[in-house]
Amino acid sequence: MNKKSKVVRYNKWGYIFLIPFIVTYVVFQLVPLVSTVYNSFFENYRSGLTQIGPNFVGLQNYVTIIQNGDLPTYFANTMIMWVMCFVPQIIISLLLGAWFTDPSLRLKCQQFFKTVIYLPNLIMASAFAMLFFTLFADSGPINSMLMQIGVLDEAYKFMSNVWSVRTLIATMNCLMWFGNTTILLMAGMMGIDTSLFEAAQVDGATATQIFYRITLPLLKPILVYVMITSLIGGLQLFDVPQILTNGTGDPMRSSMTLIMYLNKHLYSKNFGLGGALSVILFIVTGILSLIVYKITVKEED
Repeated sequence: MNKKSKVVRYNKWGYIFLIPFIVTYVVFQLVPLVSTVYNSFFENYRSGLTQIGPNFVGLQNYVTIIQNGDLPTYFANTMIMWVMCFVPQIIISLLLGAWFTDPSLRLKCQQFFKTVIYLPNLIMASAFAMLFFTLFADSGPINSMLMQIGVLDEAYKFMSNVWSVRTLIATMNCLMWFGNTTILLMAGMMGIDTSLFEAAQVDGATATQIFYRITLPLLKPILVYVMITSLIGGLQLFDVPQILTNGTGDPMRSSMTLIMYLNKHLYSKNFGLGGALSVILFIVTGILSLIVYKITVKEED
């Protein structure tokens, strides 16, 4: 009985240490989530100096968002830029991870290179966006250099072309996040039993065969995690296109993302439509994450 009471006394400290997390989650996650769902059922916006609502309208805000016709366009924009970012990001991260974790290469100054790779992740997206905006402006250094070496006869309008703007946004996000992805994949690769690689080498397997037959299958849980978190981050893409296009999503709204669309409703104080769009985005994120999980993970018998 005495031993059991000691266990109970020790267990209470676990619950005490959980209190800060629970309080933080309730205040900053659960309450805003419930508040957003609640506001999505009300008409609540400002027209000039007149405040309209809040008036209960049921699902009318959801109907308005869907009937507007802009949602599929902005969803397509977001997914296109996410794919343009994620594909090169995962390829570069896999190559760097395999390179750094290969003991046969005996690379020197690994800590230095790992630090350099991760550094872009610490730079603010706003600073990155302003840097690229300056570099690729009509009179910027990139255009000047290309004209001086004879590649271009006149300045190329990077900010007026649909695919150049999308490419710049995808490139910036890839540069900012490939270091974090590399660290995650390296951690997974370093956790693989080296005896598997040694046995494969003894059997005459090449480096490419070892990578595809051993490394990638054993990395599947990490790859699924990276893909789902990257998808969620891609659907929340906001800061880079917002700053690069000054919030317009130009040219022709081709770089307008779902969160930029949501920001327009919140900026105009239309909390009803903003709440409905947030709930739709939450549901879409959950569905896509579930689809990715089901596709990439086979259920065990």
